[in-house]
Amino acid sequence: MRERPVPRGDESTMPDAPAAEPPASPHVVLDVSRLLASGAKLAPSGIDRVEMAYARRWGSMPEGRCTFVAQALAGDYVALPWRAVVGLVAFLTKAWSRNDPDGTAARRARRIAVALRWRVMAGIGKGALARRLARPDRKVFLLVSHRALDRERPIQTMRDAGCAFVPLIHDLIPATHPEYARPGQADRHLKRIGTTAALSDAIIVNSAHTAAALRPHLGGRAAPPAVTVAPLGIDPPPAGGPPLPAEPYFVILGTIEPRKNHLLLLHLWRDLAGRMGPRTPRLLVVGRRGWENENVVDILERCDALRDSVREMGQVPDREVWQLLRGARALLFPSFAEGYGLPLAEALALGVPAICSDLPALREVGGLVPDYLDPLDGVAWRAAILDYAEAGSDARAAQVARMAGWRPPRWDQHFAQVDTLLADLAPRRAGARPSAPPPSRLPAWSAGAGVARG
Repeated sequence: MRERPVPRGDESTMPDAPAAEPPASPHVVLDVSRLLASGAKLAPSGIDRVEMAYARRWGSMPEGRCTFVAQALAGDYVALPWRAVVGLVAFLTKAWSRNDPDGTAARRARRIAVALRWRVMAGIGKGALARRLARPDRKVFLLVSHRALDRERPIQTMRDAGCAFVPLIHDLIPATHPEYARPGQADRHLKRIGTTAALSDAIIVNSAHTAAALRPHLGGRAAPPAVTVAPLGIDPPPAGGPPLPAEPYFVILGTIEPRKNHLLLLHLWRDLAGRMGPRTPRLLVVGRRGWENENVVDILERCDALRDSVREMGQVPDREVWQLLRGARALLFPSFAEGYGLPLAEALALGVPAICSDLPALREVGGLVPDYLDPLDGVAWRAAILDYAEAGSDARAAQVARMAGWRPPRWDQHFAQVDTLLADLAPRRAGARPSAPPPSRLPAWSAGAGVARG
C-alpha cells in the first residue's frame, strides 16, 4: 500500500536542543493515540496534558531514543513518523496556549493529526514497529492515558516482543465512585485496572492517594509491580498580571459533571443573588459540559436569578484561563473526589488563593496553603466566599502569605522519578509472562481518585 505524505511541522516550532539523555535508559515506545484525537480541541483535558508532556519530553531527545506509536481499530500498534509527531506536539502547544492569533498552528495540528490517523487506520507502520522491537536492546512501552487499557491482547503482544509495560494510572473514580461516571464505566475501568495488575512491570501514579486506591488490586502476583508516585507537573504560566478588579469574582475550573459539585455553588449563588442583588460577587464557570449534568445545565440556562452573577465561559485556551484566574478572589474547588487537581496547582502557581474540598489528593497538591472545606458544608462555603469577596479579607491575605512556602510541581521532577524507574527495570525476555492475578475487585473502603481539568 502506498504511504500518504505526512506534514513534518514548522522547523521554527521544533525543540531548541535535545534534552540530556538519562543514564542507562531503555528505548521508550510511547502511545500517543490520544493526541491524534486531540487535533481539533480548543483546549486540552488533564490527561491530554499528561500525554502531551510525555510526547514533548521524548520528542526533545534524539530520534533514536523513542518510537511513537498509536493503536489501530483492530488493536494492533503501529509506529508513527517521529518528526510528524514532534510537529503535532509543537503546533498543539502553540494552539492551546492561544499564542496563535491567525489560527495557523491549529490548522496545521489538525492536518497532521488527520494524516497520522489515516496512517493508523491503514495499518502503515506495523512493519516498522516490528523491526524496531526485534532489536536486542532494552525497551519500555509507556501508556499514560488509560486509552484502550482494558484491551489486554495488544499490550501482551508488546510484552511478547520484549517490552516492559509501564502504565500511568490517573484515577480509580469510575470504579470507586460509579455514581459520578457514565453507565458501564465502572466495569470498564476495573478491566483497565485488571490489565494493569496482570501485565505491568511497574506503575506510575499521580499521587499517594491514587497509589493507596490501586494497591489492593495488585496482590495476585508473586511479585506485584512497583508503584512510583510521581506528581504531575504544570507548564509555568507567564509572570505578572493586573491588580485585582474592584468587582469581585470567583472561578470554578473543570468539566461540568456531577463529581465537580457545581450544584453546591449554583445554589449558593442563587441565595446570594436573592440577598445581595447587584452587590453579589460574580462566578465564572470555566470548562466544557460533560455528562449526566442536566440539573446544572438547566440552572445555567434557565435560572433568571443567576443571569447577572453567574457566567458560563465554556472551554477556553490556557492563556485565557490564566487571565481569568489572575483576577479572581479565589479558585473554588468543591469536588467530591479527585486524584490530583491540576487547577489547584495552576491557581497557586499564579499566586491565586483556593478554597477546596478537604480531599487527600488536594492536600497533596496544595499542602498547608488553601482553605479546605467539607464539600457538603454549604454554610462554610458561603462564609468563605463572602469573606474572600471583601477587599480587605484577612483570610485571603493569610492564604497569600502562606504561598511563600509553596513550590509548584515541575515536569522535570516528575521525569526524574520516571527516569529512575525505567533505568531500574530489569530487562525483559521476549515472551515471558507474569502469573495472572484474580479478577480485580473493589474493596468497600477504597477511596477514589481522578485527574482534574478533565
